[in-house]
Amino acid sequence: MADPHPPPAFFNPCAVAIDDEVAIALLADMHIRRAIERGEFDDLPGSGKPLPMPDRYDPDWWLKNLVQRERLVVLPPSIELRREDAALDERLDEIWVEEDVRHEVEEFNRRVLRGRYQPPAGPPLVTMPRDVDETVAAWARRRAARAAEAEAWSCADAPAEGRRRRRRFLGRHR
Repeated sequence: MADPHPPPAFFNPCAVAIDDEVAIALLADMHIRRAIERGEFDDLPGSGKPLPMPDRYDPDWWLKNLVQRERLVVLPPSIELRREDAALDERLDEIWVEEDVRHEVEEFNRRVLRGRYQPPAGPPLVTMPRDVDETVAAWARRRAARAAEAEAWSCADAPAEGRRRRRRFLGRHR
């Protein structure tokens, strides 16, 4: 009786022409079919409901859906710079090195100056560049005040912790 499977030497892999795109599509299809068999697509939110499509054709529908889904905020440069100016001190307080603080303020000033030389794309730009030395000095004062506050807080709590530890220690050996 003849062997139904030819020997491996008979198979020529070069005879089958599959390019990368076809191979990726076949692999993706295989993974999707296996996931369907396992039931991973059974209880997805929105299953069986129609897709939310606009009433008229909008070429930017995907961008608008992305902005809505990801809650992205796209503001004009003048508003974005105002917002950044309001949050700059808090962001500077997270930095530990004075050189990095100077660099951050200088970068902010560059963005403000670049915004001043561009035509307005919204409300007028009223944000002014910051004085680097004055901003760094304010950062140092805030940092020193936080350090003094932390030191006072730790000194106030240290004796109370020591007393509690001693009582526990003495209580165990009685």
